[in-house]
Amino acid sequence: MKPQDLEAQAPVSIDIAEILQRIPHRYPFLLVDRAEDYRPHQSIVGIKCVTINEPFFQGHFPGNPVMPGVLIVEALAQTGAVLMSKSLDADVQGKTIFFMSLDNCRFRYPVRPGDVIRMEVEVVRARADVFKFRGKALVGDKTAAEADFAAMVVETPA
Repeated sequence: MKPQDLEAQAPVSIDIAEILQRIPHRYPFLLVDRAEDYRPHQSIVGIKCVTINEPFFQGHFPGNPVMPGVLIVEALAQTGAVLMSKSLDADVQGKTIFFMSLDNCRFRYPVRPGDVIRMEVEVVRARADVFKFRGKALVGDKTAAEADFAAMVVETPA
């Protein structure tokens, strides 16, 4: 086995600085703090540290803060976008990765302030600039949400 083959198989971590280079999301809508176990065209694990300072907790719900399920799914999608951007080495200045579809979405456990969400995303199929994913958001050993989703790379309008 060649050294570059071993390097290609080693999992890679992605810090917040690279995430900010790879996807256009920013506060208050950036929902991935870091990523680990990146494997090109295969899988990635996104990490979101949930704090009481998240703007959505003010209204969802007062006295019983719960992260909205749609934002958990968005966090999975952003994790998939990081995987796509890095795998395709997409030019983020001229291209945007858009969420295309969502199927088999299930919410199973509430996410609350202080939780760390581990978003396991795997590529089910990839063809050119379209990826299909299967994702699972975990809090500890509990599945908070799971879904199948797709995304595509689109030219950014000038």
